[in-house]
Amino acid sequence: MTDRIPMTPEGYEKLKEELDRLIKIERPAIIKAIAEARAHGDLSENAEYHAAREKQSFIEGRIQELQAKLARAYVIDPSKINQNKVAFGAKVRVIDIDTEEEKEFHLVGPDEADVKNGKISITSPVGKALIGKEVGEQVTIKAPAKTFNYEIISISFE
Repeated sequence: MTDRIPMTPEGYEKLKEELDRLIKIERPAIIKAIAEARAHGDLSENAEYHAAREKQSFIEGRIQELQAKLARAYVIDPSKINQNKVAFGAKVRVIDIDTEEEKEFHLVGPDEADVKNGKISITSPVGKALIGKEVGEQVTIKAPAKTFNYEIISISFE
């Protein structure tokens, strides 16, 4: 897995903060919880011990996952991108040609995507359709249930 993961500076920092929290706070706390549970005696019927070990396994797995993502991260500063076209990190305002409803999409890397907050992956159908387009251009996005027709009304990089 040598594929680079595009990421905004904010997304990179968010993952770093989570990793730091897991290593500096969560890991020591679970080690302490395991030691305390172990002190209660028979481990075969010690629910606290087994729960703590399970949580430790989850934490260690997440630490490894975050370390791998951060190692493969390619941080892209949107402010240094050609701002005439939709690109990674752009906030794109569109109008649905059929319903005249306005929407805003923030194009981010796959690990930062959060559809509920308008952050869509550049690898999603919407992201792929918008990349490289300019204000005034129209895009058609075919979804399983419906086809969307958007016109780009603004592009910004913040």
